[in-house]
Amino acid sequence: MARASVSHKPTETEPRVRRGYFESRFGQLHVHNAIPSGGGFEEGTSLLCLHQAQGSGRIFGRLLPLAGRDRSVYAPDAPGFGESDPPAPRPAIADYAGAFADFLDSMRFRQIDVLGHQAGALMAAELALTRPNVVRRLVMVSVPLVTDAERDGGVKRGPVVPGDDGNPLLAEWRRTLDTLGPGVPPELRMRMFADRLANSVPSAWVLAAVHHYAARERLPQVTQPTLILRPRDEYWDATARARELLPKARTLDLPDQGSGVFEAAPEAVVAAIRDFLRG
Repeated sequence: MARASVSHKPTETEPRVRRGYFESRFGQLHVHNAIPSGGGFEEGTSLLCLHQAQGSGRIFGRLLPLAGRDRSVYAPDAPGFGESDPPAPRPAIADYAGAFADFLDSMRFRQIDVLGHQAGALMAAELALTRPNVVRRLVMVSVPLVTDAERDGGVKRGPVVPGDDGNPLLAEWRRTLDTLGPGVPPELRMRMFADRLANSVPSAWVLAAVHHYAARERLPQVTQPTLILRPRDEYWDATARARELLPKARTLDLPDQGSGVFEAAPEAVVAAIRDFLRG
């Protein structure tokens, strides 16, 4: 394991925000993380954050220093995204979950809580199923339990390949603005747009994996305490269907937020999950 430089110099009360590389079955896994200023003493259970199909672990950049005040927080780039090595061809949700399980094993976690956003929510659920004694609690944010009609009607998207005239960049920019929702600062909108373009091919892989994942069979098998957060994004209706498969899960609607909730309102996310993760 090799670690990169510190992202910023913390004050005495701020967590230390860092980045590092860890080995997984697909090569190196790039991980963003925050460590409480106390050095890990008397902190809560660590939290693993798994991103959606159109970004990388950087979407949790504003969440890390907030959630990391009382627990260590880890936000890996999924295999093929950001700075992580790519997976084998035609990866399944189980393959991504397996790479994250390798990270848990390498860190020798006795227990960890897991938060997943959109496609990352399914990866988080699969990880909870494959590591039931390690994953303690599960937070699923915007669950892509799509119908066949939704899949055929546009939720499924391929890679963005710009032509000489710049198409379809304008359409992708408008899609980015629509899905992020209100409150995302302009510089973060630009960064998310750049992330979507840079991760266009692996995004298509993940969306294909989502559409082939047996969510209706796998989700009811989750036994860990689960919290479902439902921002008003493209999976607003899909998340309502998902919570029907998890009748014991706590649910919280976030109707004023879109898919950019982690950039626009990280404080709201931390407030929503704080008591649940303390339980």
